[in-house]
Amino acid sequence: MSSESNESIEVRRNPALDRFELLVDGLVAGVTAYQDTANERAFVHTEVYPRYEGRGYGRKLVQSALDATRDEGLGILPLCPMVHHFVESRPEYLTLVPHWSRERLGLPRN
Repeated sequence: MSSESNESIEVRRNPALDRFELLVDGLVAGVTAYQDTANERAFVHTEVYPRYEGRGYGRKLVQSALDATRDEGLGILPLCPMVHHFVESRPEYLTLVPHWSRERLGLPRN
């Protein structure tokens, strides 16, 4: 396996499976699954496969998925614990969460 600094890392949306996939050297290393509504994308599960854990790939996957969702004009519902923690610790992403859902999800209202 190549060293981390030489790895090719890509995040792509796979709409057929309702998920974003993190690819490392062309292999799926993790996924974040979602369910779309008319105005929001609910992130329901995120997983980085064991051999890729501990390298910051989860953060890269979630950030890329949220950025792509914002670019599509959708809000986010961070139901998955990993996505919830990411949004909670980065206020710039909190604006993507609809006001009506923030209190229900235990997120700041502002």
